[in-house]
Amino acid sequence: MNKLAKPNCQSWFGGLMLIGALLAASSVQARALPDFTVLAETNSPAVVNISSEQKTQVHRRMPKGFSMPDLPEDSPFSELFKHFFGEGMEDFGERESQSLGSGFVVSSDGYILTNHHVVADADSVQVRFSDRRSYEAKVIGSDKASDVALIKIDAENLPTVKIGKSSDLKVGEWVLAIGSPFGFDHTVTAGIVSAKGRSLPSENYVPFIQTDVAINPGNSGGPLINMDGEVIGVNSQIYSRTGGFMGLSFSIPIELAMNVADQLREHGSVARGYLGVLIQDVDRNLAETFGMDQPHGALVSRVMAGSPADKAGLKVGDVIVEFNGRRLLNSSQLPPLVGTSRVDEKASLKVLRNGKERDMSIVVGRLDEGEQQAGGKSPEPAAPDEIEQLGLSVIDIDSKVREELGLDESGGALVGGVSPGPAQEAGMRRGDIVLMFDGVDVKDAAHLRELIERAGDKRTVAVLIKRADSPLFLALRLGD
Repeated sequence: MNKLAKPNCQSWFGGLMLIGALLAASSVQARALPDFTVLAETNSPAVVNISSEQKTQVHRRMPKGFSMPDLPEDSPFSELFKHFFGEGMEDFGERESQSLGSGFVVSSDGYILTNHHVVADADSVQVRFSDRRSYEAKVIGSDKASDVALIKIDAENLPTVKIGKSSDLKVGEWVLAIGSPFGFDHTVTAGIVSAKGRSLPSENYVPFIQTDVAINPGNSGGPLINMDGEVIGVNSQIYSRTGGFMGLSFSIPIELAMNVADQLREHGSVARGYLGVLIQDVDRNLAETFGMDQPHGALVSRVMAGSPADKAGLKVGDVIVEFNGRRLLNSSQLPPLVGTSRVDEKASLKVLRNGKERDMSIVVGRLDEGEQQAGGKSPEPAAPDEIEQLGLSVIDIDSKVREELGLDESGGALVGGVSPGPAQEAGMRRGDIVLMFDGVDVKDAAHLRELIERAGDKRTVAVLIKRADSPLFLALRLGD
Protein backbone atom coordinates (compact mmCIF):
# COMPACT_ATOMS: atom_id res chain seq x y z
CA MET A 1 0.00 0.00 0.00
CA ASN A 2 1.39 3.28 -1.01
CA LYS A 3 1.67 5.94 1.57
CA LEU A 4 1.09 9.59 0.85
CA ALA A 5 4.05 11.67 1.86
CA LYS A 6 3.27 14.67 4.01
CA PRO A 7 4.34 17.93 2.44
CA ASN A 8 7.32 19.76 3.91
CA CYS A 9 5.76 23.02 5.12
CA GLN A 10 9.03 24.90 5.05
CA SER A 11 9.75 23.80 1.46
CA TRP A 12 6.19 24.61 0.37
CA PHE A 13 6.32 28.08 1.92
CA GLY A 14 9.71 28.78 0.31
CA GLY A 15 8.33 27.82 -3.11
CA LEU A 16 5.43 30.20 -2.71
CA MET A 17 7.81 32.98 -1.72
CA LEU A 18 9.98 32.33 -4.81
CA ILE A 19 6.96 32.37 -7.13
CA GLY A 20 5.72 35.56 -5.51
CA ALA A 21 9.10 37.22 -5.94
CA LEU A 22 9.24 36.24 -9.61
CA LEU A 23 5.75 37.59 -10.22
CA ALA A 24 6.59 40.83 -8.41
CA ALA A 25 9.80 41.24 -10.42
CA SER A 26 7.89 40.59 -13.64
CA SER A 27 5.29 43.17 -12.63
CA VAL A 28 7.94 45.79 -11.81
CA GLN A 29 9.70 45.13 -15.11
CA ALA A 30 6.41 45.48 -16.99
CA ARG A 31 5.72 48.79 -15.27
CA ALA A 32 9.25 50.02 -16.02
CA LEU A 33 9.05 49.40 -19.77
CA PRO A 34 7.38 52.39 -21.45
CA ASP A 35 4.43 52.16 -23.79
CA PHE A 36 4.81 54.57 -26.70
CA THR A 37 1.56 53.77 -28.49
CA VAL A 38 -0.44 56.67 -27.05
CA LEU A 39 2.42 59.13 -27.68
CA ALA A 40 2.69 58.03 -31.30
CA GLU A 41 -1.07 58.18 -31.91
CA THR A 42 -1.43 61.59 -30.28
CA ASN A 43 1.49 63.34 -31.96
CA SER A 44 1.69 61.76 -35.43
CA PRO A 45 -1.16 63.86 -36.93
CA ALA A 46 0.83 67.05 -36.25
CA VAL A 47 4.09 65.73 -37.72
CA VAL A 48 4.69 66.36 -41.43
CA ASN A 49 6.94 65.16 -44.20
CA ILE A 50 8.77 68.02 -45.93
CA SER A 51 10.27 67.83 -49.41
CA SER A 52 12.01 70.79 -51.04
CA GLU A 53 13.42 71.40 -54.51
CA GLN A 54 16.42 73.53 -55.39
CA LYS A 55 17.52 74.57 -58.87
CA THR A 56 21.27 74.99 -59.32
CA GLN A 57 23.37 76.06 -62.28
CA VAL A 58 25.52 73.30 -63.78
CA HIS A 59 28.55 73.58 -66.01
CA ARG A 60 29.43 70.82 -68.46
CA ARG A 61 32.59 70.54 -70.50
CA MET A 62 33.40 68.10 -73.29
CA PRO A 63 36.10 65.53 -72.70
CA LYS A 64 39.49 66.54 -74.09
CA GLY A 65 39.83 65.62 -77.78
CA PHE A 66 36.13 64.92 -78.16
CA SER A 67 33.99 66.67 -80.78
CA MET A 68 30.28 66.47 -81.39
CA PRO A 69 29.42 63.95 -84.13
CA ASP A 70 27.58 65.26 -87.15
CA LEU A 71 24.08 63.91 -86.51
CA PRO A 72 20.71 64.82 -88.01
CA GLU A 73 18.76 67.27 -85.87
CA ASP A 74 15.89 64.80 -85.48
CA SER A 75 18.16 61.92 -84.48
CA PRO A 76 17.49 60.53 -80.96
CA PHE A 77 21.26 60.36 -80.45
CA SER A 78 21.52 64.12 -81.05
CA GLU A 79 19.55 64.88 -77.87
CA LEU A 80 21.55 62.25 -75.98
CA PHE A 81 24.89 63.86 -76.85
CA LYS A 82 23.55 67.35 -76.11
CA HIS A 83 22.35 66.22 -72.69
CA PHE A 84 25.74 64.89 -71.62
CA PHE A 85 28.17 67.15 -73.47
CA GLY A 86 26.25 70.19 -74.69
CA GLU A 87 26.48 71.70 -78.15
CA GLY A 88 29.79 73.43 -77.66
CA MET A 89 32.86 73.23 -75.46
CA GLU A 90 30.87 74.58 -72.52
CA ASP A 91 27.21 74.44 -71.64
CA PHE A 92 25.37 76.02 -68.73
CA GLY A 93 22.04 74.76 -67.51
CA GLU A 94 19.91 74.09 -64.46
CA ARG A 95 19.82 70.96 -62.37
CA GLU A 96 17.08 70.19 -59.90
CA SER A 97 17.95 68.63 -56.55
CA GLN A 98 15.68 67.55 -53.72
CA SER A 99 16.04 67.37 -49.96
CA LEU A 100 13.82 65.49 -47.56
CA GLY A 101 13.03 66.19 -43.94
CA SER A 102 10.36 66.45 -41.29
CA GLY A 103 8.58 69.12 -39.30
CA PHE A 104 5.73 69.64 -36.85
CA VAL A 105 2.80 72.03 -36.56
CA VAL A 106 3.21 74.58 -33.76
CA SER A 107 0.02 76.59 -34.40
CA SER A 108 -3.32 75.54 -35.85
CA ASP A 109 -3.23 78.28 -38.52
CA GLY A 110 -0.41 76.57 -40.41
CA TYR A 111 2.97 77.47 -38.87
CA ILE A 112 5.42 74.56 -38.98
CA LEU A 113 8.83 74.24 -37.33
CA THR A 114 11.69 72.44 -39.08
CA ASN A 115 15.46 72.66 -39.69
CA HIS A 116 17.21 75.36 -41.69
CA HIS A 117 19.11 72.77 -43.71
CA VAL A 118 15.85 71.10 -44.80
CA VAL A 119 14.54 74.20 -46.62
CA ALA A 120 17.76 76.17 -47.30
CA ASP A 121 17.79 77.77 -50.79
CA ALA A 122 14.57 75.98 -51.68
CA ASP A 123 12.60 77.08 -54.74
CA SER A 124 9.57 75.11 -53.61
CA VAL A 125 8.56 73.35 -50.39
CA GLN A 126 5.90 70.63 -50.15
CA VAL A 127 4.32 69.50 -46.86
CA ARG A 128 2.49 66.19 -46.50
CA PHE A 129 0.45 65.01 -43.49
CA SER A 130 -0.16 61.46 -42.28
CA ASP A 131 -3.68 61.53 -43.81
CA ARG A 132 -2.12 62.19 -47.25
CA ARG A 133 -3.10 65.88 -47.38
CA SER A 134 -0.46 67.91 -49.21
CA TYR A 135 0.26 71.66 -49.21
CA GLU A 136 2.65 74.12 -50.80
CA ALA A 137 4.56 75.90 -48.02
CA LYS A 138 6.15 79.34 -47.78
CA VAL A 139 9.42 79.86 -45.89
CA ILE A 140 8.74 82.58 -43.31
CA GLY A 141 12.34 82.69 -42.11
CA SER A 142 15.40 80.54 -41.58
CA ASP A 143 18.34 80.83 -39.19
CA LYS A 144 21.52 78.98 -40.14
CA ALA A 145 23.29 79.54 -36.80
CA SER A 146 20.65 77.60 -34.84
CA ASP A 147 19.51 75.39 -37.78
CA VAL A 148 15.89 76.42 -37.21
CA ALA A 149 13.37 77.40 -39.89
CA LEU A 150 9.71 78.43 -39.79
CA ILE A 151 7.40 77.65 -42.73
CA LYS A 152 3.68 78.36 -43.29
CA ILE A 153 0.92 76.57 -45.15
CA ASP A 154 -2.51 77.94 -46.03
CA ALA A 155 -4.69 75.85 -43.73
CA GLU A 156 -6.79 76.19 -40.60
CA ASN A 157 -7.71 74.03 -37.58
CA LEU A 158 -4.63 71.87 -37.92
CA PRO A 159 -3.55 69.41 -35.21
CA THR A 160 -0.68 70.77 -33.13
CA VAL A 161 1.95 69.38 -30.79
CA LYS A 162 2.21 70.24 -27.10
CA ILE A 163 5.35 72.25 -26.28
CA GLY A 164 7.29 71.20 -23.18
CA LYS A 165 10.50 72.23 -21.40
CA SER A 166 13.85 70.67 -22.27
CA SER A 167 15.24 72.17 -19.06
CA ASP A 168 13.20 69.59 -17.12
CA LEU A 169 14.81 66.66 -18.97
CA LYS A 170 16.99 64.26 -17.04
CA VAL A 171 19.77 62.09 -18.39
CA GLY A 172 18.47 58.53 -18.78
CA GLU A 173 14.89 59.65 -19.45
CA TRP A 174 12.94 57.93 -22.26
CA VAL A 175 12.21 60.03 -25.37
CA LEU A 176 10.49 59.43 -28.70
CA ALA A 177 11.21 60.73 -32.23
CA ILE A 178 8.81 60.89 -35.18
CA GLY A 179 10.02 61.61 -38.70
CA SER A 180 10.56 60.40 -42.24
CA PRO A 181 13.94 58.64 -42.41
CA PHE A 182 14.85 57.84 -46.01
CA GLY A 183 11.32 58.88 -47.00
CA PHE A 184 9.50 56.36 -44.78
CA ASP A 185 6.75 58.67 -43.48
CA HIS A 186 5.91 58.87 -39.79
CA THR A 187 8.50 56.43 -38.53
CA VAL A 188 8.63 56.23 -34.72
CA THR A 189 11.91 55.53 -32.87
CA ALA A 190 12.72 55.68 -29.16
CA GLY A 191 15.69 55.87 -26.83
CA ILE A 192 17.03 57.73 -23.82
CA VAL A 193 18.59 61.11 -23.15
CA SER A 194 22.36 60.55 -23.21
CA ALA A 195 23.54 64.05 -22.25
CA LYS A 196 22.37 67.67 -22.04
CA GLY A 197 24.00 70.93 -23.09
CA ARG A 198 26.29 69.20 -25.55
CA SER A 199 28.37 71.53 -27.75
CA LEU A 200 29.50 70.56 -31.24
CA PRO A 201 32.62 71.89 -33.02
CA SER A 202 30.63 73.49 -35.84
CA GLU A 203 27.90 75.00 -33.63
CA ASN A 204 28.40 77.88 -31.19
CA TYR A 205 24.89 78.80 -30.14
CA VAL A 206 23.06 75.51 -29.55
CA PRO A 207 23.37 73.44 -26.32
CA PHE A 208 22.26 70.18 -27.94
CA ILE A 209 20.31 67.36 -26.31
CA GLN A 210 22.20 64.14 -27.03
CA THR A 211 20.18 60.91 -27.30
CA ASP A 212 20.58 57.38 -28.61
CA VAL A 213 17.30 57.62 -30.54
CA ALA A 214 17.70 56.25 -34.08
CA ILE A 215 17.87 59.32 -36.34
CA ASN A 216 18.65 59.09 -40.06
CA PRO A 217 18.46 61.36 -43.14
CA GLY A 218 14.86 62.53 -43.37
CA ASN A 219 14.37 62.74 -39.59
CA SER A 220 15.78 66.28 -39.57
CA GLY A 221 13.28 68.81 -38.28
CA GLY A 222 11.05 66.24 -36.60
CA PRO A 223 10.03 66.41 -32.93
CA LEU A 224 11.71 64.82 -29.93
CA ILE A 225 8.97 63.96 -27.42
CA ASN A 226 9.07 63.16 -23.70
CA MET A 227 6.89 60.61 -21.90
CA ASP A 228 4.29 63.30 -21.12
CA GLY A 229 3.70 63.73 -24.86
CA GLU A 230 5.45 67.12 -24.97
CA VAL A 231 7.92 68.21 -27.65
CA ILE A 232 11.19 69.04 -25.93
CA GLY A 233 13.53 69.16 -28.94
CA VAL A 234 13.94 69.40 -32.71
CA ASN A 235 15.97 66.56 -34.22
CA SER A 236 18.87 68.10 -36.09
CA GLN A 237 22.11 66.13 -36.45
CA ILE A 238 23.80 62.78 -36.01
CA TYR A 239 27.40 61.76 -35.51
CA SER A 240 28.30 59.17 -38.09
CA ARG A 241 31.34 57.75 -39.85
CA THR A 242 29.19 55.92 -42.38
CA GLY A 243 26.37 58.38 -43.10
CA GLY A 244 23.91 56.27 -41.09
CA PHE A 245 22.87 56.12 -37.46
CA MET A 246 25.61 55.14 -34.99
CA GLY A 247 23.93 55.82 -31.65
CA LEU A 248 24.67 59.55 -31.34
CA SER A 249 21.80 61.91 -32.16
CA PHE A 250 21.52 65.62 -31.38
CA SER A 251 18.39 67.73 -30.94
CA ILE A 252 17.87 71.47 -30.55
CA PRO A 253 16.22 72.37 -27.21
CA ILE A 254 12.64 73.42 -27.85
CA GLU A 255 12.97 76.67 -25.84
CA LEU A 256 15.74 77.85 -28.17
CA ALA A 257 13.88 76.68 -31.29
CA MET A 258 10.65 78.42 -30.30
CA ASN A 259 12.53 81.62 -29.40
CA VAL A 260 14.07 81.63 -32.88
CA ALA A 261 10.72 80.78 -34.51
CA ASP A 262 8.96 83.64 -32.69
CA GLN A 263 11.62 86.10 -33.87
CA LEU A 264 11.42 84.81 -37.43
CA ARG A 265 7.65 85.16 -37.36
CA GLU A 266 7.70 88.71 -35.97
CA HIS A 267 10.83 90.17 -37.56
CA GLY A 268 12.04 87.76 -40.24
CA SER A 269 15.46 87.59 -38.60
CA VAL A 270 17.07 86.64 -35.28
CA ALA A 271 18.68 88.99 -32.75
CA ARG A 272 21.49 87.16 -30.97
CA GLY A 273 23.24 88.34 -27.80
CA TYR A 274 26.84 89.56 -27.90
CA LEU A 275 29.47 90.35 -25.24
CA GLY A 276 32.48 91.17 -27.40
CA VAL A 277 35.05 88.76 -25.99
CA LEU A 278 37.12 85.91 -27.35
CA ILE A 279 37.31 83.01 -24.92
CA GLN A 280 39.04 79.68 -24.44
CA ASP A 281 38.98 76.73 -22.06
CA VAL A 282 40.99 76.69 -18.86
CA ASP A 283 43.19 73.57 -18.84
CA ARG A 284 44.88 72.02 -15.82
CA ASN A 285 48.10 74.03 -16.18
CA LEU A 286 46.28 77.35 -16.68
CA ALA A 287 44.08 76.58 -13.68
CA GLU A 288 47.24 76.34 -11.60
CA THR A 289 48.44 79.76 -12.78
CA PHE A 290 45.10 81.36 -11.85
CA GLY A 291 44.99 79.71 -8.43
CA MET A 292 41.97 77.53 -9.27
CA ASP A 293 41.34 74.21 -7.53
CA GLN A 294 40.14 72.67 -10.78
CA PRO A 295 39.68 73.85 -14.40
CA HIS A 296 36.36 75.56 -15.13
CA GLY A 297 34.92 78.69 -16.70
CA ALA A 298 35.68 80.69 -19.85
CA LEU A 299 39.07 82.45 -20.01
CA VAL A 300 38.91 85.88 -21.72
CA SER A 301 41.73 86.14 -24.26
CA ARG A 302 40.54 89.33 -25.97
CA VAL A 303 38.10 92.16 -25.29
CA MET A 304 36.80 94.05 -28.34
CA ALA A 305 37.17 97.81 -28.07
CA GLY A 306 33.82 99.54 -27.46
CA SER A 307 32.01 96.23 -26.93
CA PRO A 308 29.60 95.50 -24.05
CA ALA A 309 32.40 93.60 -22.31
CA ASP A 310 34.75 96.59 -22.66
CA LYS A 311 32.13 98.96 -21.26
CA ALA A 312 31.42 96.58 -18.37
CA GLY A 313 35.11 96.49 -17.39
CA LEU A 314 36.04 92.94 -18.39
CA LYS A 315 39.77 92.43 -18.87
CA VAL A 316 41.99 90.00 -20.69
CA GLY A 317 42.89 87.24 -18.24
CA ASP A 318 39.51 87.30 -16.47
CA VAL A 319 37.82 83.92 -16.11
CA ILE A 320 34.03 84.07 -16.45
CA VAL A 321 32.81 81.37 -14.07
CA GLU A 322 29.11 82.24 -14.00
CA PHE A 323 26.59 83.87 -16.37
CA ASN A 324 23.12 84.84 -15.13
CA GLY A 325 23.43 82.39 -12.24
CA ARG A 326 24.63 79.46 -14.41
CA ARG A 327 28.03 78.05 -13.44
CA LEU A 328 30.29 77.37 -16.41
CA LEU A 329 32.15 74.09 -16.52
CA ASN A 330 33.84 74.99 -19.81
CA SER A 331 33.96 77.86 -22.29
CA SER A 332 31.60 76.22 -24.81
CA GLN A 333 28.69 76.74 -22.41
CA LEU A 334 28.94 80.54 -22.59
CA PRO A 335 28.05 81.30 -26.27
CA PRO A 336 24.59 79.67 -26.22
CA LEU A 337 23.76 81.38 -22.91
CA VAL A 338 24.78 84.76 -24.30
CA GLY A 339 23.27 84.13 -27.73
CA THR A 340 19.83 83.42 -26.29
CA SER A 341 19.92 86.36 -23.87
CA ARG A 342 17.72 89.37 -24.56
CA VAL A 343 19.53 92.15 -26.41
CA ASP A 344 19.97 95.49 -24.58
CA GLU A 345 19.09 93.94 -21.21
CA LYS A 346 21.38 93.48 -18.20
CA ALA A 347 23.04 90.18 -17.39
CA SER A 348 25.03 89.20 -14.31
CA LEU A 349 28.55 87.79 -14.41
CA LYS A 350 30.79 86.22 -11.82
CA VAL A 351 34.43 86.69 -12.78
CA LEU A 352 37.66 85.32 -11.33
CA ARG A 353 40.34 88.04 -11.33
CA ASN A 354 43.65 87.88 -9.47
CA GLY A 355 42.48 84.79 -7.60
CA LYS A 356 39.26 86.38 -6.31
CA GLU A 357 35.70 86.12 -7.59
CA ARG A 358 33.80 89.34 -8.21
CA ASP A 359 30.26 90.10 -9.38
CA MET A 360 29.77 92.24 -12.48
CA SER A 361 26.85 93.52 -14.52
CA ILE A 362 26.83 93.78 -18.32
CA VAL A 363 24.35 95.02 -20.92
CA VAL A 364 24.08 92.37 -23.63
CA GLY A 365 24.69 93.75 -27.11
CA ARG A 366 23.44 92.54 -30.48
CA LEU A 367 25.65 90.27 -32.56
CA ASP A 368 26.30 91.52 -36.09
CA GLU A 369 26.20 88.31 -38.16
CA GLY A 370 28.12 89.96 -41.00
CA GLU A 371 30.97 91.11 -38.79
CA GLN A 372 34.23 89.45 -39.79
CA GLN A 373 37.62 89.61 -38.18
CA ALA A 374 40.54 90.12 -40.54
CA GLY A 375 43.30 87.55 -40.31
CA GLY A 376 46.81 88.69 -39.49
CA LYS A 377 49.87 87.76 -41.46
CA SER A 378 53.11 86.98 -39.69
CA PRO A 379 56.14 88.44 -41.49
CA GLU A 380 59.65 87.04 -41.34
CA PRO A 381 61.38 88.19 -38.13
CA ALA A 382 64.96 89.39 -38.37
CA ALA A 383 67.83 88.88 -35.88
CA PRO A 384 65.79 87.63 -32.91
CA ASP A 385 67.20 87.80 -29.38
CA GLU A 386 67.61 84.52 -27.54
CA ILE A 387 65.96 83.69 -24.20
CA GLU A 388 67.83 80.46 -23.66
CA GLN A 389 66.17 79.32 -20.43
CA LEU A 390 62.84 79.07 -22.29
CA GLY A 391 64.15 77.93 -25.68
CA LEU A 392 62.67 81.11 -27.14
CA SER A 393 63.90 83.88 -29.43
CA VAL A 394 61.97 87.17 -29.67
CA ILE A 395 62.19 90.49 -31.50
CA ASP A 396 60.69 93.94 -31.03
CA ILE A 397 57.81 94.83 -33.36
CA ASP A 398 58.52 97.94 -35.38
CA SER A 399 55.83 100.11 -36.98
CA LYS A 400 56.12 98.42 -40.39
CA VAL A 401 55.71 94.94 -38.93
CA ARG A 402 52.86 96.18 -36.72
CA GLU A 403 51.07 97.54 -39.80
CA GLU A 404 51.51 94.25 -41.68
CA LEU A 405 50.18 92.34 -38.69
CA GLY A 406 47.19 94.65 -38.38
CA LEU A 407 48.01 95.36 -34.73
CA ASP A 408 46.06 98.23 -33.21
CA GLU A 409 47.50 97.93 -29.73
CA SER A 410 51.09 98.86 -28.88
CA GLY A 411 53.62 96.57 -27.22
CA GLY A 412 54.28 92.87 -27.59
CA ALA A 413 57.24 90.75 -28.64
CA LEU A 414 57.35 88.70 -31.84
CA VAL A 415 58.52 85.08 -31.54
CA GLY A 416 61.33 84.54 -34.06
CA GLY A 417 62.05 80.93 -33.20
CA VAL A 418 61.33 78.14 -30.73
CA SER A 419 63.78 75.39 -29.76
CA PRO A 420 63.33 72.40 -27.40
CA GLY A 421 62.45 73.73 -23.96
CA PRO A 422 59.57 75.16 -21.89
CA ALA A 423 58.28 77.47 -24.67
CA GLN A 424 57.98 74.60 -27.13
CA GLU A 425 56.31 72.38 -24.52
CA ALA A 426 53.78 75.15 -23.86
CA GLY A 427 52.88 75.20 -27.57
CA MET A 428 54.51 78.47 -28.65
CA ARG A 429 55.35 78.81 -32.35
CA ARG A 430 57.43 81.01 -34.61
CA GLY A 431 55.34 84.04 -35.60
CA ASP A 432 53.38 84.20 -32.33
CA ILE A 433 53.20 87.55 -30.59
CA VAL A 434 53.64 87.56 -26.82
CA LEU A 435 51.14 90.14 -25.51
CA MET A 436 50.99 89.35 -21.79
CA PHE A 437 53.20 87.50 -19.31
CA ASP A 438 51.91 86.56 -15.86
CA GLY A 439 49.16 89.17 -16.00
CA VAL A 440 51.41 92.03 -17.18
CA ASP A 441 51.24 93.56 -20.67
CA VAL A 442 54.50 93.00 -22.56
CA LYS A 443 55.98 96.25 -23.91
CA ASP A 444 58.80 94.80 -25.98
CA ALA A 445 61.40 92.00 -26.08
CA ALA A 446 63.51 93.54 -23.30
CA HIS A 447 60.46 93.91 -21.07
CA LEU A 448 59.60 90.24 -21.63
CA ARG A 449 63.07 89.20 -20.42
CA GLU A 450 62.58 91.39 -17.38
CA LEU A 451 59.22 89.81 -16.58
CA ILE A 452 60.72 86.34 -16.91
CA GLU A 453 63.46 87.20 -14.42
CA ARG A 454 60.90 88.80 -12.12
CA ALA A 455 58.84 85.59 -12.06
CA GLY A 456 61.46 84.14 -9.72
CA ASP A 457 60.57 80.71 -8.37
CA LYS A 458 57.09 80.49 -9.90
CA ARG A 459 56.51 77.06 -11.44
CA THR A 460 53.95 78.05 -14.10
CA VAL A 461 52.75 81.36 -15.50
CA ALA A 462 50.00 82.25 -17.97
CA VAL A 463 51.20 83.76 -21.23
CA LEU A 464 48.86 85.47 -23.70
CA ILE A 465 49.93 85.21 -27.32
CA LYS A 466 48.39 86.29 -30.60
CA ARG A 467 48.48 83.70 -33.39
CA ALA A 468 47.27 84.97 -36.76
CA ASP A 469 44.25 86.95 -35.54
CA SER A 470 43.37 84.78 -32.57
CA PRO A 471 44.50 85.47 -28.99
CA LEU A 472 45.39 82.39 -26.96
CA PHE A 473 46.49 81.76 -23.37
CA LEU A 474 49.26 79.21 -22.84
CA ALA A 475 50.61 77.80 -19.58
CA LEU A 476 54.40 78.26 -19.57
CA ARG A 477 56.21 76.05 -17.06
CA LEU A 478 59.30 77.82 -15.70
CA GLY A 479 60.47 75.19 -13.26
CA ASP A 480 59.58 71.97 -11.46
